[in-house]
Amino acid sequence: MTMPSDVDPQSGFRLPLLKREELDEAGKRAYDRAASGTRSIVGLRGPAGIHLYSTKTLEARNTAAHYLRFEVFPPSVREVAILTVAREMDSQFEWAAHEPEALKEGVPTEVIDVIKHRKSTRDLDEAYAAIIEFGRQIFGAHKVTSAAFARVKAVFEPKKLVELVLLMGNYSATAALLCAFDMQVPEGKPLLPVDR
Repeated sequence: MTMPSDVDPQSGFRLPLLKREELDEAGKRAYDRAASGTRSIVGLRGPAGIHLYSTKTLEARNTAAHYLRFEVFPPSVREVAILTVAREMDSQFEWAAHEPEALKEGVPTEVIDVIKHRKSTRDLDEAYAAIIEFGRQIFGAHKVTSAAFARVKAVFEPKKLVELVLLMGNYSATAALLCAFDMQVPEGKPLLPVDR
């Protein structure tokens, strides 16, 4: 795989991967979590490696991210929300990490295909369709219609609806980080068709 000249070959992004001994205690804990592979799909060669540059934000961010990712929604719902954000943000790295995760968590291939190719949600399960349309409006159109809001509100009570937006917002922030630092996608991973 040929990398852009400003991408570090060890880290896979535009900064070198920090060494564990260079980090403060919070950074070392985050480094160990990411390196163990138990709380990260991709380990240090991904957003976790970039986040090590901001150790003061790590623990608060990780606490919120863990709660939103693992304690609020069933895994299939979570992965549909994450894939929708990845698609709307054209985040190849997030897509490559989460398409296999979505399949593992039971998201039907036809749902993944609808998200990936921006197809109609007409024949999907209502919860999936509402999430996808909601995410398309938030991250694609940058405006949520009253109809789309009412549809997703019929699926999720207000607390869960707020947490759905927070989950999606967390992954849009990750997509921005991955974009800015040009995180490279490992070879052989599923990619998104690029519209631009």
